[in-house]
Amino acid sequence: MSPYEHGEVFVTEDGAETDLDLGHYERFTDENLTKNSSITMGKIYQEVIERERRGDYLGKTVQVIPHITNAIKEKIYSFEKTGVDIVIIEIGGTVGDIEGLSMIEAIRQVGIESNIEDVLYIHVTLLPYISGSKEIKSKPTQHSVKELQSFGIKPNILVCRTEIDIPDEVREKIALFCNVRKESVIANKTASCLYEVPLMLEKEGLANEVCKQLKLQKNNPNNEEWEQLSEKIKNISNKKITIGIVGKYVKLEDSYLSIIESLKHAGIENDINVKIKLIDAEKVNKENVKEMLKDCSGIIVPGGFGNRGIEGKIQTIKYVRENKIPFLGICLGMQMAVVEFARNVLKLKDANSEEFDEICENPVIHIMYEQKEITKKGGTMRLGSYPCIIKKNSLAEKIYKTNEIHERHRHRFEYNNKYREIMEEKGLEISGTSPNGQLVEIVEIKDHPYFIACQFHPEFKSRPNKPAPLFVGLVKAAMN
Repeated sequence: MSPYEHGEVFVTEDGAETDLDLGHYERFTDENLTKNSSITMGKIYQEVIERERRGDYLGKTVQVIPHITNAIKEKIYSFEKTGVDIVIIEIGGTVGDIEGLSMIEAIRQVGIESNIEDVLYIHVTLLPYISGSKEIKSKPTQHSVKELQSFGIKPNILVCRTEIDIPDEVREKIALFCNVRKESVIANKTASCLYEVPLMLEKEGLANEVCKQLKLQKNNPNNEEWEQLSEKIKNISNKKITIGIVGKYVKLEDSYLSIIESLKHAGIENDINVKIKLIDAEKVNKENVKEMLKDCSGIIVPGGFGNRGIEGKIQTIKYVRENKIPFLGICLGMQMAVVEFARNVLKLKDANSEEFDEICENPVIHIMYEQKEITKKGGTMRLGSYPCIIKKNSLAEKIYKTNEIHERHRHRFEYNNKYREIMEEKGLEISGTSPNGQLVEIVEIKDHPYFIACQFHPEFKSRPNKPAPLFVGLVKAAMN
């Protein structure tokens, strides 16, 4: 998936490459989601075609209804065999989008097939605010509900995105014209901080309405931990630091969404406001690197693919290494830290990654053995959660406070073990490896305030109340 089209590609524990929305769901619920939590129409069509080829349909004509809709419903009903009590299904896009019609038809059928109190439809709509006339327009919501009803679905609750409070008369009008109770019209105001939204919706009564309509009796809320987090965010100190992210997808901030959120989490933990500066790696060179990074107290070089901006990343890493600026490299960022060290400390001028130069004499980064025969690109990388053993008395151990961690991966290339001995002799310490010692997971430099890089993606497991340790360490070092 292209970061410019989808934003970042979020990876689950079991190795599914998904839309960034799943990252938000994990951060808000503190639950590790799985590949079953993300359904695309491509997956559904592929599954149905494979069944037809196997003869599962006995030669019958394969149609959207019932074959595609049945395949969608199977995904929904699969949760019945687990310990899950409530399934929340989000259909992305807009009512009427042609690619979402079979999804909408499937959930309409679920509503008919289930007990009436077992299924609840919540429709999220937009209430535009016209500043010139100082009024909220309810017409788009009315039309959207009408469109949804034309597909056979009557929404039980309306969650209305709005810039201001919804006046009573507007709420009553929406309820009347959209055929819902007034209490079921929920305002979802734009919040100053994303993590205020759950408490705002709680205040609006969304959870009570859901519990009432689903006939759930034990519904006393326990939001103590979230309230404490909200207070912590509101009372954060006025101190500020700037962390630079030197990457190639900087035209779209969502490309680095989990990294940005992880830095915010680390800021909350360290009681400081973290300002983020996105720096285009293609524009960084030997002559301007000092100027480009001058505002930053810490630097992250994130993951990515392809050779665009690589030399800018290497110049960045050289500068922060030599000038003792706190640094965190992630995935490709770690690989470029290894290349930079090989070129400028080991003096292997042609050192590179096989991803960018297959015939270089010193491929300090090379393709993983199990990836050599793979020609298809989609979903074939090393994906998902893997264990990492941390070296004693290392910076990594000090940060994680343990000797074994599990982090999520998304890569095809790795550190070339032929160079381990000479790299460590010159000061690039290997402080984390796979359990068998073959895969290098973390490298660091001791004679530096904070220089650490990892092959995995720590940002995918960061939560607002449980920040990723490597980001907490970076922000703490940047404060100093």
